[in-house]
Amino acid sequence: MESTERMSAVELRASMSLASIYGLRMLGMFLILPIFSIYAETLPGGKNHLMIGLALGAYGLTQAMFQLPFGMASDRFGRKRLIYIGLVIFVIGSLIAGFADNIYMVIVGRAIQGAGAVSAAVTALVADLTREEHRTKAMAMIGGTIGITFALSLVIAPALNQWIGVPGIFLLTGVLAALAILDVKFLVPDPVVSRFHSDSEASPSKLKEVLRNPQLLRLNFGIFALHAAQMAMFIVVPFAIKQSSGMNENQHWQVYLPVVLLGLALMVPAIIYGEKRAKLKQVFLSAISLMLVAQLLFASSITHFWGIVISLAGYFIAFNTLEAILPSIISKLAPAASKGTAIGVYNTSQSLGVFAGGVVGGYLSSYHGFSSVFIFCSVLMVMWLICALTMQAPPAVKSKMYHLAEMTATQGQELSLKLAAVSGVREAVILADEGAVILKVDLQQGFDEENVLRLIGEA
Repeated sequence: MESTERMSAVELRASMSLASIYGLRMLGMFLILPIFSIYAETLPGGKNHLMIGLALGAYGLTQAMFQLPFGMASDRFGRKRLIYIGLVIFVIGSLIAGFADNIYMVIVGRAIQGAGAVSAAVTALVADLTREEHRTKAMAMIGGTIGITFALSLVIAPALNQWIGVPGIFLLTGVLAALAILDVKFLVPDPVVSRFHSDSEASPSKLKEVLRNPQLLRLNFGIFALHAAQMAMFIVVPFAIKQSSGMNENQHWQVYLPVVLLGLALMVPAIIYGEKRAKLKQVFLSAISLMLVAQLLFASSITHFWGIVISLAGYFIAFNTLEAILPSIISKLAPAASKGTAIGVYNTSQSLGVFAGGVVGGYLSSYHGFSSVFIFCSVLMVMWLICALTMQAPPAVKSKMYHLAEMTATQGQELSLKLAAVSGVREAVILADEGAVILKVDLQQGFDEENVLRLIGEA
């Protein structure tokens, strides 16, 4: 068994194809952000910004309701079948939103789009199609689609709006979802064996443990606050840029492109520093603090163009850093056998944040003015900062998985004790029924992987 072996061509193709489908889910949420508010205001009912917020947030509400059930149902009814159903639902929602002639039908379409919650089923299928030692890489490909999709959306949405308008963007996402069905059918292999994977799927039996974990609850609130603030601020920012600069919404990419690139460029060294020096908590706290500063600056300068630009620069540096760090911290702090459940709850919290931010941001913008939206976002960041200050510092560990031959529970317990005694191993979990070993490995201590492979081979 060679842990350094590269992903096979089949694993790589499956991972990339399924990552693109996961990205489609994020595209449905992000692509309209920079231009939707201005478009929605021209629709019957759209003068009320609360309706705009509902249209943006409805996607998150139905995502939160259906993504865990979709993933669990895929264990019983088949991964691809549930993904097909989810993508068809997404197509229907896109068509309704694209042909809507009032804000209320857009809300309906967005809610139906979100109900096509395929992300949990997609990650389960990735787990079926990748060997244990390569699953972390495959999941990293999926995770990377979030930041890339968000950055691309902000830059390309104004150009798409100029060519096809917001209705055309909705229809385009529907077409892409239809093409994704063909992708799953013809490019993604059928799994030889489909089974539950603790590292990537939510288990009802583990929910109580995850929901009672104070460290994970802090992180769940964090992703809720991050996406609530994101959705709330993008109800206001397109109007503010247009009013303060006179720029048409189709030109807003000229504002977003440099600040997005700056955020991506500064995110990378921050994460490398945090991981290599075991300073993730310090980087994490700094990013939340920067997000708070950005929101306060928005609140005080939302009518001034350069104030908006500077605020956006700070926002994107903080957002990109936090979006990348949070899953890493979840992986480090979650019990190894409950990692999939922890990620499932985390993703649900993100979707609930999208809904709450849209509704509250829309209400505040409509009835209390632009600055009140950023005061709300600032309060969220203060609450998050307080939670994060008391958070346990993430241990300097990384997860490693290995394939395991069938064995009894007693043999599994004996093997876990032997593996836990190996140099560099902080936690060893044997999932005998899943044929997998999950280790948490200390990055600051020499890891004797050769001994690990020998013990697994002898078991």
